[in-house]
Amino acid sequence: MQTQTATATPYLNVNNIEVIYDHVILVLKGVSLQVEQGRIVALLGANGAGKTTTLKAISNLLRAERGDVTKGNIEFKGARVDQLTPSELVKKGVIQVMEGRHCFQHLTVEENLLTGAYTRRASRADIRRDLEMVYNYFPRLKQRRNSQSGYTSGGEQQMTAIGRALMARPEMILLDEPSMGLAPQIVEEIFEIVRDLNQREKVSFLLAEQNTMVALRYADFGYILENGRVVMEGAAAELSANEDVKEFYLGLSSAGRKSFREVKHYRRRKRWLA
Repeated sequence: MQTQTATATPYLNVNNIEVIYDHVILVLKGVSLQVEQGRIVALLGANGAGKTTTLKAISNLLRAERGDVTKGNIEFKGARVDQLTPSELVKKGVIQVMEGRHCFQHLTVEENLLTGAYTRRASRADIRRDLEMVYNYFPRLKQRRNSQSGYTSGGEQQMTAIGRALMARPEMILLDEPSMGLAPQIVEEIFEIVRDLNQREKVSFLLAEQNTMVALRYADFGYILENGRVVMEGAAAELSANEDVKEFYLGLSSAGRKSFREVKHYRRRKRWLA
């Protein structure tokens, strides 16, 4: 199994975590992953694979949904963070952009962006400078700055959600399903901005995404989740070229196999018998 280049201390280290909801429902079963500083890592899998739960475990949002990390640990820059509150984690430099483009619908675009800076002790000049930085990456938001967020398009709301996260000056963004419900052109635009933010602002990304082919074009490394387990990992280019991945995600087979594990087992068995 391909792994990322080892470093003395991984930027984000998720070590064999188990997540249980309502004390009985086992959702994640020994998930481990790493994100190196300055990288874009994709967390891939079908709906219900455990991608969102993994992000919420990292950002400490599980307790609000009666979920708990019952085994394993999570470290950021070498220090355990799985016992922090979500606001404490934001101050450490990790912030999640939730699935579904959560915005304050009754606030303007600019008011939404400014709420992202609430955890910082920054001067008005610094906040204004960061606001202009966000507008530089999202010029469409500058045009809609005085529009009520609830009346903006889905793409603009996704941009607002990412821009609001940037106002916290994060070192890492956990981005959940950025392509959901958006037109392909808007999806490409958002992923291009993610890559720009990664390269220019040095923000690391862990993004959960069902659109495998798009995610792997922009990511450096990827993990594939199925039924709460990591079933494959590797460099993005290698995953994109992997026949098992293409067969499972693009539906190129007529054999009707139901899971990535079955595909992998079938192919290994086929090669062994050959």
